[in-house]
Amino acid sequence: MAEGIKALKWILRGASLLLMFLPAAASAFGRWELPFAFFAQACATVPGIPGDYLRIAFYKLTLEECSLTSRVSFGSFFAHPQARLGSGVYIGSYCIVGKAVIGERAQIASGVQILSGSRQHARNSAGEISGAEEGAFTTVTIGPDCWIGAAAVVMADVGQGTTIGAGSVVTRPIPDRSVAVGSPAQVVRAAASRDTI
Repeated sequence: MAEGIKALKWILRGASLLLMFLPAAASAFGRWELPFAFFAQACATVPGIPGDYLRIAFYKLTLEECSLTSRVSFGSFFAHPQARLGSGVYIGSYCIVGKAVIGERAQIASGVQILSGSRQHARNSAGEISGAEEGAFTTVTIGPDCWIGAAAVVMADVGQGTTIGAGSVVTRPIPDRSVAVGSPAQVVRAAASRDTI
């Protein structure tokens, strides 16, 4: 029975890759950002299990790296193709991910934003915001085996095995195997194997 389910999943993954080939090709497999953004947002609106398979297939074909064994839920999308998604990653609903590296088995709850650093919008000499095109985009790394709580905003690296509390705002790097909460997020203790936040 388990082998049959495993085989069915791989058949669905293969069919999804075929279905997503043309949208991925239309974005030059992630090299053209405007078509990439269009199809990423369109894929975010496909509900249920079919949507999960189509989203991960599109990202497998367009991101710098993406495992077919990961899951990106309804309403979530990658804003840039310069991202890497490890194996066994779960991304909940309504998340927005920028330039990021997400390690294996990381769990991202719903409503999380992983930004492309903290300096995406620049100001000119008059103090006016000049827009994201002049800002500094950096890659944010979420280590393997992390848990990022619902509605957290992540603008800096999170070490492996770390738990970020719901609603926290990560503005500075958080070390490995710790628990951080608040705005800005502060380390409150070392992570334990049974932590839930």
